[in-house]
Amino acid sequence: MSATALAPTLLIAMDQVLDPNFRRAVVLMLHHEEGEGGFGLVLNRAMDMSVASLCETIELPWNGSDQRQVDWGGPVQPEHGWVLLGEDGLSDPEIEPVASGIRFSCSQNVLRDLASQPPSHFRIFLGYAGWGQDQLEREIADGAWLVVPVSDDLVFDTEHEGLWDAAVRSLGIEPATLVSTQGIN
Repeated sequence: MSATALAPTLLIAMDQVLDPNFRRAVVLMLHHEEGEGGFGLVLNRAMDMSVASLCETIELPWNGSDQRQVDWGGPVQPEHGWVLLGEDGLSDPEIEPVASGIRFSCSQNVLRDLASQPPSHFRIFLGYAGWGQDQLEREIADGAWLVVPVSDDLVFDTEHEGLWDAAVRSLGIEPATLVSTQGIN
């Protein structure tokens, strides 16, 4: 993955984003090329599906917790899966580094290995968020998104419900004082 100013980062949807898919969303940008668009995963939307049932659907034996949920990565291609991994556990050439403590894959081989021996830090997503040419740049200039440095603690250790507030606070800003305005955030 090519690193640019917007990838890897977290995008925090400001209150003016009315699309229910992105209302108070926190998106991990995985890829962005200026002038070409990009994609990321919504981090704070769980699905009503366990990892065990997803694995059963694709005929993979699951050796982890029955409580582990699949996350909704975004509205684009909800039939496609993505895996985020911490530094521990799996090693495979199809796992790409994203940022310190965060790795990414869309390989079924990686999912098979993960299902066999789940590492302590991982997340499985269906779907993704995508932006077309110059779309994200325009939305940021309009004040729709706040750009925040990515951290593995926010990605793996923060509950869905508290992630938006925690990401804002990571900038030293109290969420209640945040005001949406146009301009670069």
